[in-house]
Amino acid sequence: MLQVLEHLTALHSASNALVAVYDPYDRVAYANAAFRSAFFVPDGEHPLWIDLMRRNYALGRGSRIETTDIEAWLVSTLSRRAKLAQRALESDLVDGRWLWIVETTLASGWGLFIGTDITNLRTDERSLRQARDIALRAAQTDELTGLSNRRHIMSVLEAVIARRTISQSGKGCVSVIDIDHFKRINDVYGHQVGDEVLVATGRFIRSAVRVKDAFGRVGGEEFMLVLPDLTLDEGKCVIADVLRRIRKYRPSTTHPDIAVTCSAGLTEILPGDDIRTVFARADGNLYEAKRRGRDRSVSCGTD
Repeated sequence: MLQVLEHLTALHSASNALVAVYDPYDRVAYANAAFRSAFFVPDGEHPLWIDLMRRNYALGRGSRIETTDIEAWLVSTLSRRAKLAQRALESDLVDGRWLWIVETTLASGWGLFIGTDITNLRTDERSLRQARDIALRAAQTDELTGLSNRRHIMSVLEAVIARRTISQSGKGCVSVIDIDHFKRINDVYGHQVGDEVLVATGRFIRSAVRVKDAFGRVGGEEFMLVLPDLTLDEGKCVIADVLRRIRKYRPSTTHPDIAVTCSAGLTEILPGDDIRTVFARADGNLYEAKRRGRDRSVSCGTD
């Protein structure tokens, strides 16, 4: 087996295909020479995907990213990244090359990236596919925050419930998270600052959880977090950490005195659940957290 692995590594090194392996935290654990050359990853470096994209965007190299707000683009892309067992897409590089990318993600969170240069194979249908992809992203994205919108996050939850029913894994949690006293921020500072706080807080929460976790805005100042493979106790730890981080976070650059807290309702996905019952239970626990004084999490009627 060791000999096979040695040959496999050698073949990857010699291949023109771009090959990389990501760990569960979206860090480049392995990359062949073609990948490192295309995305400017020095030998021995193992960057996080988000840091690699941010760095290359700033330097005008690597993936071509058509945006004026890289942070919004990263949040939007993370809402779809590593959510499917396999996905395929086209992507172009700043140097003019086009890649056909296949990403495979295991239940453990490990991911495989394989990119093939298709520059000479592309046709005029490219513009049609790009328009389709843009429309699909728009249909899945909350316009204000760049996070998953209600429809998309609910569809992710529905898929998680279906997988749990098939596998009988017994794992999976959902949390509904709400910014405390958000109306007061709007009343005191105005809706423009309120929007700034809402966007920044949502993006901060997205960055505080795993790539495979799904997070989106379900309405107003309310968000939903889907933890697809965690027990209730594990979910409690995640939410406690998120709420702790938010207490220290300052979401407004124009008013750095603004501090926010959040309340959360958490529930596990139970046999026989559908999206309506799961959301209702998590939302009920959220209101119980509000009733108990806010800045806390409630799950199944207990702190």
